[in-house]
Amino acid sequence: VQLQASGGGLVQAGGYLRLSCAASEPILNTYVLGWFRQAPGKEREFVSAMIWRGGVTAYADSVKGRFRISRDNARNTAYLEMNTLESEDTAVYFCAVDIRNRMGPISRRSPDFDYWGKGTQVTVSS
Repeated sequence: VQLQASGGGLVQAGGYLRLSCAASEPILNTYVLGWFRQAPGKEREFVSAMIWRGGVTAYADSVKGRFRISRDNARNTAYLEMNTLESEDTAVYFCAVDIRNRMGPISRRSPDFDYWGKGTQVTVSS
């Protein structure tokens, strides 16, 4: 599976962005689509994920209530809507797919994700 993240940019604090993650082929219902981010000098961290079938999502505490993950199955595309952005959200955002989940609990560990797209830069100015 090839993934392409897009939609990043420069936005003021309090603003909104929507990231997209387009997959090169259909994502199976059992797969997990996740978003991670990495700020300069920091480790990559979990942001959000969903089981592709729908109905099960997970969010990092730092984004809960501000970010929303969704997907368009017909377009093989996932989205990350980011509201009320803060300077601490500045990072390169990556999407990734876990193909081994088998409908279990969503992993928040990047090594558990098998396929990764190139990141998209999000910069929030204060």
